[in-house]
Amino acid sequence: MVKQAKLLYYRVKRIWYMKYVVVLAVGVLVIGFIDENSVWNHLKNKQRISELQEEIDHYTQSYNHDKARIRELNSNPKAIEKIARERYFMKCDDEDIFVLSDDERVPQRQEPVENMDDDERAE
Repeated sequence: MVKQAKLLYYRVKRIWYMKYVVVLAVGVLVIGFIDENSVWNHLKNKQRISELQEEIDHYTQSYNHDKARIRELNSNPKAIEKIARERYFMKCDDEDIFVLSDDERVPQRQEPVENMDDDERAE
């Protein structure tokens, strides 16, 4: 192993430009991938920053919407009544509430009858 390393060293030393190629390759490797401030890490960090910025924008929009809703609830008593009626199905004493649903009903499974004869089951 040591003999092969020495042989490789002498071959590289014999070609005058080979030391520049080796230094350049090691430099690109370190700057591009190995170092903590590498180009690879820089690109990953830029992508993470853009993802976090999108998340900030989403939460800012949600915050502004909720803030406007709270302002409306503080200033308009009808808004509180509307939320109480729609979400919590609250009503006045003289009112009736009917809840309609568009959900499809799942057909119920029919239970087998145990005391039937074989002739009755066939029908």
